[in-house]
Amino acid sequence: MLDQGSKYLVVTTLKPGEVVPVVGGLLQFQFVKNPGAAFSIGNAYTWIFSILASLVTLFIVWFARRIRSLGWAIVFGLLLGGVLGNLTDRLFREPGFGVGHVVDFLRIPLLPAIFNVADTAIVISMGLFLILTLRGIGLDGSKPDKTNADSSERAEPQPINGESS
Repeated sequence: MLDQGSKYLVVTTLKPGEVVPVVGGLLQFQFVKNPGAAFSIGNAYTWIFSILASLVTLFIVWFARRIRSLGWAIVFGLLLGGVLGNLTDRLFREPGFGVGHVVDFLRIPLLPAIFNVADTAIVISMGLFLILTLRGIGLDGSKPDKTNADSSERAEPQPINGESS
């Protein structure tokens, strides 16, 4: 909702390519229509991105019932919101169904990309994904119990043919 609302404001108030400083030289709005993926890669394959986004959406919805952790719920919620935001553009914006261009408008001059709220949600979800994965937090919120793993005794080698050491 935040993604589509912000895109509506951009489309109705800015001209394509127009740059509006928001926070000095740190953040700008620049309205562009992106037929591709990140960095406008794959402009000729917009319909493939639509199919992939639809599959990711279905997977997340199917997978959601396994999640028992707030952290993982946030990861998949942000990912789902971001994917749906950009998929909505691909399905319902010009030039047509399944090949629509994604509205991008957030520009940080230090970065080589123009992005949107949905992209931000996807990137944040991937960062949280890495943190949870590296910390070993399971979908149920559990962590591996290091005390049991460290304190378990190693089995002594057994003597061969009744020999003792």
